[in-house]
Amino acid sequence: MAGVKEECEKAGKQCGACGERETCPAGETFAPAHKLSQVRHLVAVMSGKGGVGKSSVSALLATTLSRQGCRVGILDADITGPSIPKLFGIKERVEGSEFGVYIPKSPKLGIYVMSANLFLEREDDPVIWRGPIISNVIRQFWTDVAWGKLDYLIVDLPPGTGDAPLTVMQSLPLDGVIIVSSPQDLAVMVVRKAIRMVAEMKVPILGLVENMTYVTCGKCGQKIFAFGEPQGEKVAAETGVPLLSTLPIDPELSRLGDEGRIEDYTPTGLEELASTLEDRFKSSSKTARLLFQQ
Repeated sequence: MAGVKEECEKAGKQCGACGERETCPAGETFAPAHKLSQVRHLVAVMSGKGGVGKSSVSALLATTLSRQGCRVGILDADITGPSIPKLFGIKERVEGSEFGVYIPKSPKLGIYVMSANLFLEREDDPVIWRGPIISNVIRQFWTDVAWGKLDYLIVDLPPGTGDAPLTVMQSLPLDGVIIVSSPQDLAVMVVRKAIRMVAEMKVPILGLVENMTYVTCGKCGQKIFAFGEPQGEKVAAETGVPLLSTLPIDPELSRLGDEGRIEDYTPTGLEELASTLEDRFKSSSKTARLLFQQ
């Protein structure tokens, strides 16, 4: 077991022995954005495990920023399990031109969305690709898509710490990462792995969002902690990662998401988060972040 542990610890440093060394961007500079893209802030949303509502948080953060007057896009990096188009009710296929790839917009707020599902004949067709292909597609969503002028591009990552999050952190010039968790002990355990991964990659962690923290009783208004007591503050204290928001379980959100009308939902608790992001970016520069990465 000691040998296995040693190999795991050195896995990220064995480039010479890696079968993907010809295509892997590790150690290289960030991939260039499309010539028609002007993105002010690039923020990734990730989780240690699935089922914590990460994509819903990504979508709600985008709608909140849009309502505050920002131009927003979502890069759906969950290639094999994309859900962003479904949440926004976007069904039109993407098209290419000499200027780049045409990006569909959400019907109400005009949020730009790029997702693997927008290339498929049917939304329930599976994407059966290996890691290198997935990584290349994610990079192309950044390099080949003409995002135009955006205040925020939200990158919705798949759960875990595998190829896709690694590709995004190595290839895209992220301003920071928001990590989504829920109160269950299992989710909290795995979110610590995500926090450590981001720290290892030397990407700024903007904060933690605890989702599905409680449900409000429709009769008495009491908060019911369906998944156990909240643990966001505890994790924040242990890791030094600020707790940005705690979000409830809301059947209305589930219904609107299923109907492709997430833009009609007004979340509570994300307005302050959106303002916090803007304040954070005003007080720091991308130059400082790049120095931190060296």
